[in-house]
Amino acid sequence: MFRYHFKSFFPLFIFLFLISFSLAFSEPVFKAGFAKVDITPPSGIPMWGYGARHDLPATDTKYHLSFKVVVFDDGTNKIAIGGLDLGRSPTQKSMERIIECVKEKCNVHYVMLVGSHTHHGPVIELIDEPDCGKGKFDGAIQYVTELEDKICSAISEATSRLVPAKIGWISEQTDLNRNRVSKKNPKMRDPELTVIRIDTIDDKPITAIINFSAHPVLDDIFDRRWSSDWAGIMQTKFEELINVPCMFLQGSTGDMSPNTNEQRKGMVGFGNAIGEYTIELFKKVITTVPNQPNIQFKSERFTYPSRMDTTNPLVVGIYKQGFFPELINALLKEFSNNTVSVTLTTALINKELALVGGSGEFFSGLAVQLKNKSSAKKTIFLGYCNGHSLYIPTKEAVEEGGYGADPMFAWVPVGTGEELIDKACENLKEMLNQKP
Repeated sequence: MFRYHFKSFFPLFIFLFLISFSLAFSEPVFKAGFAKVDITPPSGIPMWGYGARHDLPATDTKYHLSFKVVVFDDGTNKIAIGGLDLGRSPTQKSMERIIECVKEKCNVHYVMLVGSHTHHGPVIELIDEPDCGKGKFDGAIQYVTELEDKICSAISEATSRLVPAKIGWISEQTDLNRNRVSKKNPKMRDPELTVIRIDTIDDKPITAIINFSAHPVLDDIFDRRWSSDWAGIMQTKFEELINVPCMFLQGSTGDMSPNTNEQRKGMVGFGNAIGEYTIELFKKVITTVPNQPNIQFKSERFTYPSRMDTTNPLVVGIYKQGFFPELINALLKEFSNNTVSVTLTTALINKELALVGGSGEFFSGLAVQLKNKSSAKKTIFLGYCNGHSLYIPTKEAVEEGGYGADPMFAWVPVGTGEELIDKACENLKEMLNQKP
């Protein structure tokens, strides 16, 4: 009887063995998938970006807000890289919930979420606790829950769309931004605009990723409608003209503003102009199948003593007067005991493309230092990534003084930015198997 059954199933055993052998020794395949979801809040929620608006709610929608995400898969690891039409990326607690959700839901272990820094998005710091939003701003608290759900669902959708992919990029030095703080000449800035192109292996575009550094503050401060500002207009123009999904990853905007002129005037003019410019770059990109499909990732959180004494009732009162009490109370829940924490995220894609994210408004000089020191073939910096830790200025900016370099809005100790850039470069050397 045993011999009979063994002979009957022997061909099946051989077939399964050959399949297992083939899988064990097959080359890993680089894959990518894209998804998008509308994250526009309802009206009635306080707006983020300007202290002068205090807790005044949004009245309507001018330009819809979106979350766009690409998931990369090297056969073992998956990373989700997403751009949000928000003033910042989610809080630390929100990030923890999102990361845990996508681990369970779609086996994505690595996440980098980047806020575009539009000043016409919603406040997302309020929490369901007394004097931190509960009872007065329940709509804003509910929106955060819905936002987390939408982010997780979009990452899951992008994962379900994974296909074998090719990748390539191009960068150019531009005059599209300017230093809005420094009075020294030449003024420091990061002029680089990078376009990353992802295609299927049969050359059908999956998405374009745009990385650039400039504050989205061209919309009217007194217009209380949701708006994605020039960054949203840029993506829309790109998609309208060539029908390719486009996502934006903000850079080192602590001291960077858009450089407008008569040819790219105002929010719409600048957004359209940079959209058309990125299309020309996109067309030049040559995508290739990676030789070494490989995703490496490291997330670190560093806590420092704050330069501002946030235990001083007078100091806290000034912040509450400048913004509004519930927002400051919620912020001090995140940064307790007179400290401030910064998240540094380092990712290396296919041993070539490095993405370094910092949870704050990093000054442009720090991104320039990173790019000059990095061992990777190509490196981009992502601001407002996986949290928000206020301004992160350079040492030189602190010495010069001015908005964003002063202790009022830059709580981290002097030199923190340079230390973080050095740490990111060490991480990349280790990932590239180079001696730190």
